[in-house]
Amino acid sequence: MKKLIDGVDSVLSQSLTGFAAAHRDLVRVSLDPKYVVRAGGPATGKVALVSGGGSGHEPLHAGFVGPGMLHAACPGEVFTSPTPDQMLAAAEAVDGGAGILFIVKNYAGDVMNFEMAAEMMAGPCATVMTNDDVAVEDSTYTQGRRGVAGTVVVEKIVGAAAEAGAGLADCKALGDRVNAATGSMGVALSSCTVPAAGQPTFTLADNEMEMGVGIHGEPGRRRVPLATADAIAAEMVGAICDATAPRRGDAVLLFVNGMGGTPLMELYLMYEAAARHCADRGLVIARSLVGNHCTSLEMAGCSITVTRMDDGMLAHWDAPVRTAALRWGV
Repeated sequence: MKKLIDGVDSVLSQSLTGFAAAHRDLVRVSLDPKYVVRAGGPATGKVALVSGGGSGHEPLHAGFVGPGMLHAACPGEVFTSPTPDQMLAAAEAVDGGAGILFIVKNYAGDVMNFEMAAEMMAGPCATVMTNDDVAVEDSTYTQGRRGVAGTVVVEKIVGAAAEAGAGLADCKALGDRVNAATGSMGVALSSCTVPAAGQPTFTLADNEMEMGVGIHGEPGRRRVPLATADAIAAEMVGAICDATAPRRGDAVLLFVNGMGGTPLMELYLMYEAAARHCADRGLVIARSLVGNHCTSLEMAGCSITVTRMDDGMLAHWDAPVRTAALRWGV
């Protein structure tokens, strides 16, 4: 195992310390318990968005803390759920009196621990659970679909609504609606190596790929021979459309997400292929996003996300955002 680390036990703390130093204009970091909050303090009079999950998916979620998006993020150890005390402390640190909205990916540990944190909250709170992965219905760590890159879309759109002053119930309803309009699917060309494990999570031959892989290396739909980018995009776009049933003429966001080890050249190549297959189905690509936003350490591969967008969602997507990983309109 070759990694730029000093020791397995200090990876997360050192990474968070570096993140805080690099983005001190945007965030503050607590190391005990571990959480990241906006530098500006509590969201006075506005709903505060809190998300989190295991580390190793950077920039998710800490990279999306900032004006127009999240107020706080709780990072667990690599591929391990954060604890309820982290979530509670983060929520209390950003609570501005209008309530807390937890955004939770559908993994058993995340769901259980965020539920415990919500039960301990003194003030009003609500939860949006993301489950956009159409590859499998039940899998390692989950009952039902997994929450993957579509979580970024939910966080951006609901973050803009909260910034504009929407109430807690409205923010939750919008988050649920965006999640329901979103489908994602991933493919892996190689595994990743969790530092504590010291060896790859799984192995693929040089001529194999894992279609429908999860962001922790969970099995997908099947292991198959390596195919062309066009064929991979066609299968993923087809699976997403079969699951979410967009209609011809629908405006969509097309999001091609890197898993951590794929060059941008290949991600844009995949975007070109995915865009053609969306167009063949009569979908109108209204907005686009390409890059590493929900990764799996150094895994080679990508995911495709398609979200049906209405006028309100488009306006919230376009609204200013200023985070370490997303920044426009400011």
